[in-house]
Amino acid sequence: MVAINRSVRGVPYRRKARERQRQPSHTRELRTRVRSCLLKNALFISNLFFTVMGLVVLGMGLWGLITKESFAQERIGHIGTDPMLVFVFLGLTLCLLCLMGCVGSLRENSCLLRLFSGAVLILVAAQVLVAIAAYSLQDQIVPVLRSGMLMAMVRYQDDLDMRFITDEIQMNLQCCGADNYRDWEMNLYYNCSAPGVQACGVPASCCIDPLENGTVWNSQCGVGAQQLVEFSAQSVIYLGGCLGGIARWIEQNKQLIGIVGIALLGVQILTLIVTTRLLDNIQWSKAISSQRDVES
Repeated sequence: MVAINRSVRGVPYRRKARERQRQPSHTRELRTRVRSCLLKNALFISNLFFTVMGLVVLGMGLWGLITKESFAQERIGHIGTDPMLVFVFLGLTLCLLCLMGCVGSLRENSCLLRLFSGAVLILVAAQVLVAIAAYSLQDQIVPVLRSGMLMAMVRYQDDLDMRFITDEIQMNLQCCGADNYRDWEMNLYYNCSAPGVQACGVPASCCIDPLENGTVWNSQCGVGAQQLVEFSAQSVIYLGGCLGGIARWIEQNKQLIGIVGIALLGVQILTLIVTTRLLDNIQWSKAISSQRDVES
């Protein structure tokens, strides 16, 4: 009789013990759900923001192509060399990648999240390799920049993109040519043997005051500048080349460039960590659900 009473009395104690053992599991499950919700929302919002940025970049590229009539039949053959394709490619890549992250986080789709994290990991590795290569080959960067700028100067009148980029560099850095203003002798129209009015001149973007204290852009302010001696030319145009201006700009802003680069890399690494943690939580939740199905 005593043994029976003990066994009967022991039943509630065993049930309470099992309930106490289950309490940590329930607490962990609740914490995991809350953490998953926070991670999912953070990943979704950040990817949504970068998706919008990607759409803006893509729109800029398409707008540039349409404005220049790059899709016209007579110009479609040269569209492969159009610089606006860089914006189109970057915008499209950013949109697709971030949409993958948005949908994967919102639907808790492990396959999409793995693809997203793999793509981000490849991007991080590529950026690190590019930084290492740029540091290792820094002596070859200046010759590459010089050849690129000289090519842009040769194609100045024939390529609207090259003209825009060259003008922006010369106006913002207050420079003229690659090494000096006489580099414009390479251009067919600014060559001193050219028959036109632009012969022996430089573009208006080389002028110190292209508006000449007015409101109308004077496109003829650089006419005949190459014929002037440096003492006379320095009051009309910038004499120094843009390669030196680019080097000075990098030297003055190297800290800001480094901070921005590290920040962008940090955001990508943080995104990778958040995605990995979210994947772990999703797998743990699936394992708990499967275990409950087996027990029931």
